[in-house]
Amino acid sequence: MAAPERTAPLIELEDITKTFRQGDLAIEVLHSVTLAIEEGEFVAIMGASGSGKSTLMNLIGCMDRPSSGHYRLMGRDVATLGTDALAELRRNVFGFVFQRYNLLGNASAQENVEVPALYAGLAAGPRRSRARSLLTRLGLEERLDHNPGRLSGGQQQRVSIARALMNGGRVILADEPTGALDSKSGQEVMALLHELHREGHTIILITHDAHLAGEAKRQIHICDGRIVHDSGPSTPGTVAASFNASAAPHRSVALLDAAASVRTALRALRTSPVRTFLTLLGVMIGVGSVVAMLALGNGARQEVLDQIQAMGANLLAVKPGAPGVRGAGGMVTTLVAADAQAIARLPGVGYVVPQTANPVTVRAGGITYTTTLSATTPDFTAANAWPVARGGFFTAAQLQGFAPVAVLGQTTAKTLFPDGGDPVGRHVLINNTPLRVVGVLSAKGADQQGNDRDDVVLTPLTTAQARITGQSHLRLITVQVQDTGQMEAVQTAIEGLLRGRHRTVDFQVKSMTALLQQQAQTQQTLTLMLGAVALISLLVGGIGVMNIMLVSVAERTREIGVRMAVGAKPFHIQLQFLVEALVVCILGGLIGSAGGAAAAGFASLAGAAVQFTATPVLLAISSALMTGLVFGYLPARRAAGLDPVVALSTE
Repeated sequence: MAAPERTAPLIELEDITKTFRQGDLAIEVLHSVTLAIEEGEFVAIMGASGSGKSTLMNLIGCMDRPSSGHYRLMGRDVATLGTDALAELRRNVFGFVFQRYNLLGNASAQENVEVPALYAGLAAGPRRSRARSLLTRLGLEERLDHNPGRLSGGQQQRVSIARALMNGGRVILADEPTGALDSKSGQEVMALLHELHREGHTIILITHDAHLAGEAKRQIHICDGRIVHDSGPSTPGTVAASFNASAAPHRSVALLDAAASVRTALRALRTSPVRTFLTLLGVMIGVGSVVAMLALGNGARQEVLDQIQAMGANLLAVKPGAPGVRGAGGMVTTLVAADAQAIARLPGVGYVVPQTANPVTVRAGGITYTTTLSATTPDFTAANAWPVARGGFFTAAQLQGFAPVAVLGQTTAKTLFPDGGDPVGRHVLINNTPLRVVGVLSAKGADQQGNDRDDVVLTPLTTAQARITGQSHLRLITVQVQDTGQMEAVQTAIEGLLRGRHRTVDFQVKSMTALLQQQAQTQQTLTLMLGAVALISLLVGGIGVMNIMLVSVAERTREIGVRMAVGAKPFHIQLQFLVEALVVCILGGLIGSAGGAAAAGFASLAGAAVQFTATPVLLAISSALMTGLVFGYLPARRAAGLDPVVALSTE
């Protein structure tokens, strides 16, 4: 009768060597190790410190690769597998039990046990149910929400064993599992390993304790990187019926990984609140600056546009002096009242409003005040969209009759009559000329240069020229065009008229809309400059995020090694740290947006023009998001590129 065909061992090593290099120095730690371990064995690999037993365990557990030789797992050459495939083996085949437990300090016992299944893509419900079941089985049902710092050494090791079993734990690699425990806790851990062996798990125990190794069915002694004794394979038993290589059907769901990474990020932020605040501060300042600056800039621009709409699109402004020409004392004197009268006779022209401006001293009662005297005509209020709040404006009859009357701006009225009484009907004295107040203008506010437009006194043009200033030159002539379709034709006619009257081009004619649009364009440019400065501050905040994340990677290197040991792929590690950077920037962005809106709100209460829109907030949040992606990528990539063995051995 033919003998049954022999199946391949579960683990088979052939002429395995492992060499570590330190500069030009090569140190061979394992020398031609040949070993086969069958399914269901309980093997103890025993040796003194430095004998190479931990290196051999790392090779068996796919944490490291041999320098030469062949390692076949379940008949498949491990050398042909990529990084992700090795991570899947660590996750689905092996379960690690470490001497120092290697639990995540800021996660609960249940969350620690869930980690391997999380990386396997197991849905939250089944994952949590299995974790609770395993911890309950190991006597930790009352410690599910306890962090490792609140657990004894024996309890932490039981959590470590539950984690090893989370995805099935076909092969349990126990590295000095009782080394940090008292004798009673050590006996309990060994009893658990025996129980798992009886259930069909393959147990590989790494120890230097001969008494402990004696509990295994097979003892392998290693010395100076060579196997010096092997008691031989125990009788290969079949896998127990109760053994299940997979706890539950796994599926890869990236969103589950992202959600868990967000929770991990929030826990990491809570661990160091001062550093978290400083990290958030840079992003908060940057985002808040973007929101506040753009709100203020948009408000100023909208104010200019409102002026355009209020003044109408059918106005022309005639100003004295060609570009670059200035008169004595800085005042250009090329326009006179006769020019305004001539313009008024042109076809297509509606009203024409000449205007002067002179500094004067005004007295009322015992109060003396220096303000601006603006001499004009009754159409001034229509040309400037500036209604009268109290009383009325002077009339055409008063203009023709050189009437000694005045209309006050709000600032001038409040200064000269602080008692709050109605100035209408009372008298003021300008350059020793008494004028009766006939009206008070409504409040107008500051212009684009910050000048107070309410700080003014208006009189009829004839009155000012004959009784007060004695000057005939004008500062501005505002011309209304009856048909906006004839704007260009009327402008050309005015230019021709004045060129003929003055025999030179010593004036400027511009559309009022064009002037205000030019101001709006200038304001928009300033807004963009302010936004650019704010974005630079956000960039600086992003650099701070990257710096903190690099420090975080260095501080959490061992945690990264633990995650890799339980099956995290480089993608998982990179995703985790990238999500952490995004969480920092998004939190900073949200807080910064609220702060920027509050700052703009205070500016609005102080009188500044503010306009809130969704665009600046979305821009700021998007910038914060991009900051997290850009500046979080390098730390995330560095974390994902760590060697599992080196990371796990980091103190």
